[in-house]
Amino acid sequence: MTSARTTPRSRSATKQKLFQAAVTLIAEQGFSSTTVEEIAERAGVAKGTVYYNFASKTELFEELLRHGVEMLTADLRQAAEETAGRGGGRVDALDAMIRAGLGFIDHYPAFTQLYVAELWRTNRAWNDTLMVVRKQAVAVVEEVLREGVAEGELSEEIDIQLTAAALVGMVLVAALDWKAFQPERSLEDVHGALSLLLQGRVGGRGRSR
Repeated sequence: MTSARTTPRSRSATKQKLFQAAVTLIAEQGFSSTTVEEIAERAGVAKGTVYYNFASKTELFEELLRHGVEMLTADLRQAAEETAGRGGGRVDALDAMIRAGLGFIDHYPAFTQLYVAELWRTNRAWNDTLMVVRKQAVAVVEEVLREGVAEGELSEEIDIQLTAAALVGMVLVAALDWKAFQPERSLEDVHGALSLLLQGRVGGRGRSR
């Protein structure tokens, strides 16, 4: 009789279930109050499966933050690359990244809430990991801004690091406000508002006073 083996695909699917379950629970009741048993039950797996994938609850949470931000980063990069492939400019790429960021947050609102909350805490075991993955996400935006300046589409006066961080922060804060206080708005509606802000400020297409 052949024993069943865990394939990379099935292990990835299990980790995704654990990601969804843990993020939702921790966003609802906090890290300290959430148990491994609850995470396993919500994910529909055995408790031992959690420890098979992660050595501890702290490691689980650290990896959840890493996994979530890496997914966001991949979505942002894909949006920029697809825009470039269609012949779009750098402002178009930034606009597509805003749309991709909103789409990610729409799909994973609990993770976004958790991520933003953790950015303000400085006494967590996973602070170093959080800073590294945040830098990766912002770096994708920085790259597009840098290319736009080099190609003359964007002004050389732009502070690339600060502007990239501001754009990422704008999407996070606007999306959280959308979900919490204006849920009746559509994703396209929110994207349209942020797009106008981008075109006017970064793209330099606003009316002069």
